[in-house]
Amino acid sequence: MGQDELSIITGVPPKPIRFGRFLLQELINSGGMADIWVATDEDGKTFALRRLKDNSTFNFTAKKRFNQGAEILAKIQNHEFIIGYYEHGKIEGALYMLMEYLEGSNLKLLLSRGDEVLTENIGNVLIDMGVALEHVHESGYMHLDFKPENILLSRNASLRLIDFDLAMPKPAKPEKTSKNPGTPGYMAPEQLQRQPFDHRVDIFAFGVTAYELLTGEKPFPGETAEAILRSQLSATLVPPREINSDVPIGMEKIILKCLSIDPELRYPYMSVLVRDLQIVLYV
Repeated sequence: MGQDELSIITGVPPKPIRFGRFLLQELINSGGMADIWVATDEDGKTFALRRLKDNSTFNFTAKKRFNQGAEILAKIQNHEFIIGYYEHGKIEGALYMLMEYLEGSNLKLLLSRGDEVLTENIGNVLIDMGVALEHVHESGYMHLDFKPENILLSRNASLRLIDFDLAMPKPAKPEKTSKNPGTPGYMAPEQLQRQPFDHRVDIFAFGVTAYELLTGEKPFPGETAEAILRSQLSATLVPPREINSDVPIGMEKIILKCLSIDPELRYPYMSVLVRDLQIVLYV
């Protein structure tokens, strides 16, 4: 029986786990590659500590992605909508990254339970996540895993973009890569077809995310990458206002432009997209 299971039965909180100069107080997220803990240091300051899982010891790809994500986050710091970075390295043989702790949930969870912090602040959320992605691009990178699960929102609607493990330098023109990073439901057709791509795949992912947040549905349904691609290429996209009539006409136009199958028909830059978002959503 694990410590967390025992604490549920007894009602006694689990004891903190010592990790170098930190105490791991609570496990708040566990992914395939890493765990994220609420951690405190010797001065009692609170952080989010991300630690690579033990089963990744011989997974060199996981180690490379973990370190790459930490290094990119370190380079694009000092922005209000990007999760704060403090340090990364190795303790007791385990790779870790120390980040700002934001008390809140990701947009995927908030959407699933119809949380008021999302529904009542949806206009600001859409603008803020656009500004966050604009900063990533202007810093010279593509995020490549932009989705509701990688956007945190605090109880006072303060937003942070997280998880830069798949991020790559932004090319001057579309490039084909040996890797095909991303989550299929949010990937642009040129990615799914393994064609050359650039930062406009993030703009497509922004469109998918905005569509989902405003309608509760995915614009291109499918259980596999192949099925999603077929849905994209079938030209049967249901306009957001047919699902949610409260979506402003201007916002629908923005989303449909982001979701253009041809990248040349999407927004060329996030700065132009953010400008339109502010025009349509600011009141």
